[in-house]
Amino acid sequence: MSQGTNRRGSRAGIGAIWLTLLAGAAPSSAADVLQVVATLPDLADIARQVGQERAEVSSIAVGFQDPHYVDPKPSFVVKLNRADVFIQVGLDLEIGWVPPLLNQARNPRVIRGGPGWIDASEGVEILERPTREMSRAEGDIHIYGNPHYWMDPLNGKIIAAHIARVFSSLRPEWASEFEHNRDVFARRIDEANERWQARMAPHHGTPVVAYHNSWPYFERRFGIEIAGFVEPRPGIPPTPNDLLRVINLMKSKNIKMVLHSIYYDDKPARFVAQKVGAEVVTLATSVGGGEGVEDYIKLFDYNVGLLVDAFERTGPAR
Repeated sequence: MSQGTNRRGSRAGIGAIWLTLLAGAAPSSAADVLQVVATLPDLADIARQVGQERAEVSSIAVGFQDPHYVDPKPSFVVKLNRADVFIQVGLDLEIGWVPPLLNQARNPRVIRGGPGWIDASEGVEILERPTREMSRAEGDIHIYGNPHYWMDPLNGKIIAAHIARVFSSLRPEWASEFEHNRDVFARRIDEANERWQARMAPHHGTPVVAYHNSWPYFERRFGIEIAGFVEPRPGIPPTPNDLLRVINLMKSKNIKMVLHSIYYDDKPARFVAQKVGAEVVTLATSVGGGEGVEDYIKLFDYNVGLLVDAFERTGPAR
């Protein structure tokens, strides 16, 4: 994961044909429902919770898709041209595909600094910010910190508050509704978090291995210990020596679980799990990334449920 575009660069062909598609687009009037476009379905769902019937929300990426590598399409440009609000994860997660979309959309409302532009990372405590200069030899490093912050549900409350402020600034006549919806969403998160914490409490401190470094926020919130990664460096496929390293780590710590995401090749994770009698647990990293994961709260219901079931099957680590 890096600021480069060699693995996630935009495709050629974003060009003149899109201008034709944009010809009839026009900005919304003050009385209109807000037109909102988010990069990820998680951000889109939080925006729906805040906007309710006052916002029409769509997302660009889907839940089973790697958010680092999304191909720009003309339909996305049309949506962005008509949008009142654009919400991105930021921290260079979408750097390979958002800039070309915004450039072609030519919508001043949703560019950086525009009234409807939202970087959802603002106000969130960002983990793993580099403290030294990084190089490409170290893999796909995010130079602004780990961007998977939506995987802590309490950060969802921060995101919702940011969205409510922008919605209110654009439609002040509906500000009280947005604020009410924000508060309802925050209460739902707090109530659900009590349930999640109770389920995870018996497994606090249990070490696991992950394929990719997508989980520091989830790890901190739910008390698991990610002891290592199958990838030797972010975005670098493991070699046989790397797999042996992970196998030895799992044996030494009696680790019985490998966390995985649906959009990565699962062969390396399954290989090391088979060698040590562990399980591969494929968690959802976004809304829509698993069966029944229809909204942001269900994302954590799903992941916590899978983890607790797996912990109960595999037993405690020694």
